[in-house]
Order: sequence, then structure tokens, then C-alpha cells
Amino acid sequence: MNEPGKPRGRRPIVGEPVLDRAFRLLTAFGADDAQLSLTALSVKTGIPISSVLRLCKKLADLGMLERTGEGTYVIGLKLLEVASLAPRGHGLRAVAMPFMEDLHKATNHHVLLAVRDHDEAVLVERLSAHEAGRIMYRIGGRVPLHSTSVGLVLLAYADPELKEEILNRKLMLEPEGQDLPSGELRARVAMVRQQGFSVVSRPLPEPATSVAAPIFDRGQQIVGAMSVLGPMGVMEPRVVIPALVAVARAVSRAVASGSTGPNVSSG
Repeated sequence: MNEPGKPRGRRPIVGEPVLDRAFRLLTAFGADDAQLSLTALSVKTGIPISSVLRLCKKLADLGMLERTGEGTYVIGLKLLEVASLAPRGHGLRAVAMPFMEDLHKATNHHVLLAVRDHDEAVLVERLSAHEAGRIMYRIGGRVPLHSTSVGLVLLAYADPELKEEILNRKLMLEPEGQDLPSGELRARVAMVRQQGFSVVSRPLPEPATSVAAPIFDRGQQIVGAMSVLGPMGVMEPRVVIPALVAVARAVSRAVASGSTGPNVSSG
């Protein structure tokens, strides 16, 4: 006999709220799974297909999902509408965008804006250049703190407790598949705090260099990080860093003036 709360076959956890199951369905979608069938959703979430069908119909009625002509499901526009109200994402993006556009035109490289969400970063905006090379992360995608320039900046200025918790983890560089020693990460974080910016170069998916600088609020709490990314050997950090730091400071002044509206402090 199964213990209370334990999964029984493919049935959902006993007493699992409908809202939790609906959230699991929505988060089953991703960059490589933007369109999913009922069967695929059932397999990915462990929710019985009959329940998946019922939940998907309701979510589609609410505009959270949309049903395609092939009978599969995609994320609905209602979620985009709701997400656009997030002050830490689109609020910061709104005030930063004019500055990002100037930086993008001046450098002709990718310009990224990210915020921290617990122990990861979320990319909230990206301006791309045709000749700036491939980029690993999409808008709305999650970015590791320990191995990206925006991540290192957000980690360097994070709460001491969270910083120590991450620094004590066993971490790996992706997609290189290499271990990242704690001592090396500590040195990188300390350097970011000392210099006020980060520089990261990596060979995969193709050789690229990225530099990032912090954005602060009125209380000098970090609310985001902005970076410039381009092909290694083409994008010169010593040339880009002064402009990036100046732009990040300009955005910080705009944030401090209250241009973003509701609180945009990091999570």
C-alpha cells in the first residue's frame, strides 16, 4: 500500500493542488520544447494524460496556452501580457533600453540585460548584431551566476549568505564540461568587486568575450547587470569597458530617480 503523499504509478501526488499541476505544465515548455503535444506534456510532467487534457483546455480558455492546428499546445499571449508587468524585468528594461540602444550602436556587439532570481540570472533583454557571433541565452532564459559575465556581477554584489552558499557548491562550466574550483570562483568574484566589472572569455559554442557592469538602485543595492558580448579577438574589453561602465552608471541614476516605477530590487 502506498504511503500518503507518494506518487502511485502515473497518478499525480495525492493532494497536489491543481495550481501546482498547472504551473508544472506551463514550465514544461522551453526553448527546445516550444510546442508540445498532450502526450509529451504528460511524459514531461508525470501528470496523467486525462488530467493534462483537462488542464490544457482550461489554460487555453484563459489564454495561458494556445492550441495549434496540429493539436499541440504553445504558450499563450496572456502570459506575455502578465509577464510584462514584472517590475524587475520589464520595468528595468524600460529605463535601460535607450541606453542599451546607444551602446549597441556604438559597439556593434550583443548587449544584454539580466536580473538575479534567487541563485540564477534571468535575461530580460538582448540587442543582437548580425556579425557579433552566436549567443547561448534567449530573452527569458536562465543564466548561471558562476560562469557568465552578467552572472559574476550579480553574484559579486549578492547577499553574503547567498554568495557563500553558491561559492561552496561544486560547480561546472557549461558547455565546456569543466569543473570550476571554488578558489578560482572566489578570486573572480573578488576581482569583480575590486574592478567594478567582469570579463569572461570562453571557447564554446564559439570563441567569445563578454564584459559586464552592475546597475544599482537609490540605496546602492544591485538590481541588474548589463553586458556587451562579441567574438573573441574582435571585441576588445579595454575599448568597450569604459563605455559599458558609463552606460551602467547612467542607468543606475535613472533607476535611482524612480524611473522604473515599482521596486526593482533583486530577488
